[in-house]
Amino acid sequence: MHKGSGSEHATAVLAGSHAVLIRGPSGSGKSKLAWDLLEAARAGKIHFARLVADDRAALSTVNGKLIVSAPKTIEGKIELRGSGIQSVEFEPFAAVGIVIDLAADDAGRMPAFETAQTEILGVRLPRVPVAKGSDPLPLVLQALGTKDGGG
Repeated sequence: MHKGSGSEHATAVLAGSHAVLIRGPSGSGKSKLAWDLLEAARAGKIHFARLVADDRAALSTVNGKLIVSAPKTIEGKIELRGSGIQSVEFEPFAAVGIVIDLAADDAGRMPAFETAQTEILGVRLPRVPVAKGSDPLPLVLQALGTKDGGG
């Protein structure tokens, strides 16, 4: 049962059984983090990772879960600064399990409980705010390890 839908300037990677939805302003490193997650899977740091959407994510709710997919025109494409557009294997859709907010104003050394959650289309999700200039990969890998048992 669909509750709502929308589109967001975001990137998504299926990591383990749930997607990581990566949000942030233009140039904040959404695609780089997605690529780093794909590389982490290749290196065995996480069990599985596959691109769902880069730069533009279609969002909808089905049975209380937030579902992410890519517009057909950009399926399987990821843009890396300095390297152009790359074609990669992709998943057509996935249920979002965690939201990463890059260049987040509310990212502190010890994030407050209230910043550790967000709501998108009525679905509450765990959230990891990442300060501008910080490397998000270790925080994401830690969150995935806690949430999904390492992917």
